[in-house]
Amino acid sequence: MTIENSLFDKVFRDSDGNIVIAQPPNAPLIVWGIASLLKVFFSSGQVYTGLDLITFGCIFTWGWQELFQGVNYFRRGLGLIVLIGVLGSRIFAQ
Repeated sequence: MTIENSLFDKVFRDSDGNIVIAQPPNAPLIVWGIASLLKVFFSSGQVYTGLDLITFGCIFTWGWQELFQGVNYFRRGLGLIVLIGVLGSRIFAQ
């Protein structure tokens, strides 16, 4: 059985032919979520600054991993969008 290389297949299928849109979260995404929730309770001070650094590092790492190791073009595009958004928010927040 061969898989036709249509645009849909290239965008949404992995190397095994499975359609992949969402996956279980990996470590950077889990840590990002937990640290983001903790930022709600620590809205200022050194703890907040540390959590902010952790959240930025984790979401940047996740985006970078998806961009270069994503299983399909959709996941790689998602990584690129996240990286642009995260970097843009840092650059224009100043």
